Amino acid sequence: MKILSDILKSVKVTQEIGNAEIPITAIVFDSRKVELGCLFVAVKGTLSDGHDFIEMAIEKGAKAIICENIPPENNKDLVFIQVENSAKVLGQVASAYYENPSSKLKLLGVTGTNGKTTTVTLLYNLVRKLGYKVGLLSTVRNYIDDQIIDATHTTPDAVQMNKLMKQMVDYGCEYCFMEVSSHAIDQERIAGLDFAGGLFTNITHDHLDYHKTFTEYIKAKKKFFDNLKSESFALINTDDKNGRIMVQNTKAKVMNYAVRSGADFKAKVIESHFEGSMLSIDNIDVWTYFVGRFNAYNVLSVYACAILLGFEKEEILTALSEMKPVEGRFETFRSQNGITAIVDYAHTPDALLNVLNAINQIRNDDQELITVVGAGGDRDKTKRPEMAKIATMESDKVILTSDNPRSEDPNEILEEMKVGISIENKKKVLSIVDRKEGIRTACLLAKKGDIILIAGKGHETYQEIKGVKQHFDDREVLKQIFNELYN
Repeated sequence: MKILSDILKSVKVTQEIGNAEIPITAIVFDSRKVELGCLFVAVKGTLSDGHDFIEMAIEKGAKAIICENIPPENNKDLVFIQVENSAKVLGQVASAYYENPSSKLKLLGVTGTNGKTTTVTLLYNLVRKLGYKVGLLSTVRNYIDDQIIDATHTTPDAVQMNKLMKQMVDYGCEYCFMEVSSHAIDQERIAGLDFAGGLFTNITHDHLDYHKTFTEYIKAKKKFFDNLKSESFALINTDDKNGRIMVQNTKAKVMNYAVRSGADFKAKVIESHFEGSMLSIDNIDVWTYFVGRFNAYNVLSVYACAILLGFEKEEILTALSEMKPVEGRFETFRSQNGITAIVDYAHTPDALLNVLNAINQIRNDDQELITVVGAGGDRDKTKRPEMAKIATMESDKVILTSDNPRSEDPNEILEEMKVGISIENKKKVLSIVDRKEGIRTACLLAKKGDIILIAGKGHETYQEIKGVKQHFDDREVLKQIFNELYN
């Protein structure tokens, strides 16, 4: 329990009605979760406006309201705090309520279209391997050192995030690595957090269903770096032309990494196999269990972040050489008769191309590549034809299938994907709506030595159809089919 006036100290208040010297039992922005004595923050969301639920919050026992517009009729027994941006203030008061936990951690945020989950997970594993207690906030799951907390969003809401970080601090964690999505930046979910550093991986077309234009998507990512402090570092991938745009207005110390060009931190792929790659990182050769150039960027960025956080080069490289890929990211399986299958989360055109390029650089001419891929429903439709185009250009056979169709008709999604396929590549393509049957067909088409890529869902253990999440795990399905066909 905290005093309201104390948690408002960092907030720019436009108008205050009532006595703020009152105890607050909790901070809530969902009126359905309001309990007696809490502070309700009315946030304007994409689907609803919290201001419409102020009355409900009061009826359920809220003692104070933060809002952008104070209701014309207000209860004199309540406290009303008017602010310019209640979403931003939610982060600030949540941070204050939980005693600014991010300032007691070395917090590193990773943003970009691809590579976020791999990078934060590797950082988490690396620093734990070096003997420290660490927190992780990721798409796959959250950790308070070795305690697992299931993840529901790439970046949790501001209240949940600060609560988790407070638990990390109480548990003795010294570091926290978190994915920072463009939605979270735009919606001010990270407001009030104290970052020791920020990492930019890359940016390609994604989330245009939300941001509408690529320019707005870039602006959302850039805002993260704009708000970093001068004591922080901003690490950017300069092989991505938008890397330098990210740090145009940052106060943070800017450092860079690259595989194709000169940079503060440099790597190159010396050789690559399905079992892993030999990399040269800052002129030191290191064997890793990671495959493809896109993973060279991931490993290099982890190395660079660890150096900037103060760890020794030799201990970082030794630890990296022992680490395994993140689940659902270029995860390799082999059948009894010699078929190699790769499950990967690639769900953007750029990520799909990266994975296919990595496979094509390794496979022999007599090994066929069969790709199973779909596209998510209720998401950026511009990706659909591009995903099919890339899959058919880089594979010998392609099976178009359902991803998470959500509320959309999966057949219509596949038809929209087919628009991107050239006339000469149409003969390579089969459309099988049922994802399990799509994977089974790929296994039946493959012969000894061939490679199957199952793209789009990676670590996910569900398939969302007509708004209902049903259990579905590409890895489980693949292993089951391999056992049925080849054991």
